[in-house]
Amino acid sequence: MSAPAAPARRDAAPVRTARRRVRPGRIGVHVFLTAVSLAFLAPLLLAVYASLRPYDETSEHGYFSLPRNLSLDYYRQAFADSGMTKYFVNTLLIAVPGVLVTLFLASFAAFALARLRMRGSLVLLMLFTAGNLLPQQVIVTPLYVVFNRVPLPYWMSDSMTMYDSYWAVIAVQIGFQLGFCVFVLANFMRTLPREILEASLVDGAGVWTQYWRITLPLCRPALAALGTLQFTWMYNDFLWALVFISDGDKLPVTSALNNLRGQFFTDYNLLAAGSVIVALPTLVVFLLLQRHFIAGLTLGSAKG
Repeated sequence: MSAPAAPARRDAAPVRTARRRVRPGRIGVHVFLTAVSLAFLAPLLLAVYASLRPYDETSEHGYFSLPRNLSLDYYRQAFADSGMTKYFVNTLLIAVPGVLVTLFLASFAAFALARLRMRGSLVLLMLFTAGNLLPQQVIVTPLYVVFNRVPLPYWMSDSMTMYDSYWAVIAVQIGFQLGFCVFVLANFMRTLPREILEASLVDGAGVWTQYWRITLPLCRPALAALGTLQFTWMYNDFLWALVFISDGDKLPVTSALNNLRGQFFTDYNLLAAGSVIVALPTLVVFLLLQRHFIAGLTLGSAKG
């Protein structure tokens, strides 16, 4: 005979799924963040919307009216009329070396300030940070004079000086962005466990091995976040190229938009299409490095 079934416990309470209570403050935060996001996206969305409509339609019915005709004709015209291919190459010749050299030099300096025992490291870090407080426009004239007097061989510059060459713009970009990168990387490297370097010292690792094979791989999220920001800033910059480059064929892509403006009439829908095309590379870079960028921004936020 089978054993009788055990009687059910009367004191067993039924399992109830607890409903998460939504706090009014949390709803308010989400509403505020959504409103701020829409406010930042509104100009971009309006530019995309205008670039898909004919100028005659928007001039007659307004930019906020319902569309009668949508097309990509303005994008083809903007890309062809402005010669953006050449300007895109010019921008990459400035931004890519500028970002790589800036991150390389900044990681060197940050490693020395954060991981090596040096006297006055805090003072040096403060000097790097203070360099970002200097307004860029203040030194435009001194740099213009200096770059006109720095000689370069012909294969590096057609003008035989740093003026009217990519080297002048790259040097200024590196100089101004280096302090911020050193500040971020030095503070990030200080959060790395010191036991890792101490263990490498026991194994006979030198300073270069500690920097290149141990510290840099651990700084990948911070380097990706800084690389995204630096590329965006250098890509969108127009001031330094306008000051230090006189040859129109060497100007960056931001200057290509000026080719879409007429002498007596400007089609702002065409200009909007050109602006969207110019903004696409920074969007692609952010999407490719999104995971590392977010990881670099949120590091240390969940430490217990």
